[in-house]
Amino acid sequence: MRLAEFIPSNVEAILAEWEAFATTLHPAATRMSPLALRDHAQQILEAVVADLSTPQTRQAQADKSKGRALKRVDAPETAAETHAVLRAKGGFDIIQLAAEYRALRASVLRLWMNACQPDTPDIDDIIRFNEAIDQAVAESIGFFSAQVEQARNLLLGMLGHDMRSPLNTIQMTASYLAALNAGEEVSAAAARLIRSGASMKTLLDDLVDFNRTKMGLGITISPKDADLGALFADELEQLRGAHPSRQLVLEVVGDTRGYWDGQRLQQVLRNLVTNAIKYGVADAPVRVALTGEEADVRFEVTNAGPAIEPSALDQIFDPLRRGPAQGDDRNADDGLGLGLYIVREVTRAHGGQAGARSIEGETVFAVRLPRHERAPTRKAGDGAR
Repeated sequence: MRLAEFIPSNVEAILAEWEAFATTLHPAATRMSPLALRDHAQQILEAVVADLSTPQTRQAQADKSKGRALKRVDAPETAAETHAVLRAKGGFDIIQLAAEYRALRASVLRLWMNACQPDTPDIDDIIRFNEAIDQAVAESIGFFSAQVEQARNLLLGMLGHDMRSPLNTIQMTASYLAALNAGEEVSAAAARLIRSGASMKTLLDDLVDFNRTKMGLGITISPKDADLGALFADELEQLRGAHPSRQLVLEVVGDTRGYWDGQRLQQVLRNLVTNAIKYGVADAPVRVALTGEEADVRFEVTNAGPAIEPSALDQIFDPLRRGPAQGDDRNADDGLGLGLYIVREVTRAHGGQAGARSIEGETVFAVRLPRHERAPTRKAGDGAR
């Protein structure tokens, strides 16, 4: 008996084995009805039968076995894709999802081979069946991963939003205690709270920005007339207060006025200088060179220290990456590894470019920002890529 004939004739036995296996996938399966455990299994089998009954070229078969079967852009979700979404919402993990397909493959082939006795099963049917299951696995895993990623991003967004209120309360209370002038110990404790609150706010802001970019919302900027020379001087003064043992030098040349989001660009400078403090040698200055030219404004942040490996330099603006700290800053290990990623995204939102170069003894991060006329609010993703 050919496999395309066997499956429809024995679908109930196959589904019973699918359900029996699904009940073992704890803890999600303990909350599900038999109907839910069989979710879309029959439709997946029907798609496999349709595939087995359709003539295909060797190339089409090869593509299918790699999960690359052609699909129309406007085509509806397949049964495997819908199954993946419902399994993700039901609490299954990706290992359990893949295990369902392994069990389905084994059950169908075992039942069919037993039914074929004493005849030999058709080898081409086995190959075609495995290719169809591989395609279904690829479809399921792709949709499952997207569903999990979306849920994670929504959670991060809600977490970032909900943490702002208690953090603001902590900072306001600490500022109030500092203003009371109630003694050296109280003032010192309040100062520690203020510094810790500022560090938490920076982490939270980076997390929220990262989450927006992962959800496709981009980093929103609000451009207005700004003088980067004045803004950078103010930002460096605040950084000197946070890092009194470090020497931070600013050099400004040319016209540094333009139409940008000044606060966002202060964030870019803060991330770059903080990065230089963490990963540069402690006894050398961090230099910021800001140059205004006719078409754009450029600035570079330079620190002394070991050269960054070329392979690491190629990925240095990728999120969630950190290198070994070189400086003496006590908070050198703090952070989520998002600082340079935020630098790149804010720069892109302004239509600019960010890059890095490193040789033995010196690392330089460079940002170029084109001058703009007044324009509508933009977000990362609308600028140059």
